[in-house]
Amino acid sequence: MRTRDAIINKLREAFFPESLDVVDESHLHEGHAGHREGGETHFRVYIVSPAFEGKSRIERHRMINATLAGELASTVHALAIHAHAPGEKRG
Repeated sequence: MRTRDAIINKLREAFFPESLDVVDESHLHEGHAGHREGGETHFRVYIVSPAFEGKSRIERHRMINATLAGELASTVHALAIHAHAPGEKRG
């Protein structure tokens, strides 16, 4: 299974998001630390889930990082997170 697909599956199972977009930005990091041929090393996650209601930005990031601990310990070098609760202003 591709890394992007694994990330999507794990986030869906853990957070039941209203919306989820996982973008592979590896091509933007060619020549930088952690980049590998074939990509799938640098990702940006946009997620909206009721699971984040009442949680701080740091708590949300920790929740996502814990869910993706296996990927972060192996194939994923960098993960940018945009996590919101439903109805929150995104900015």
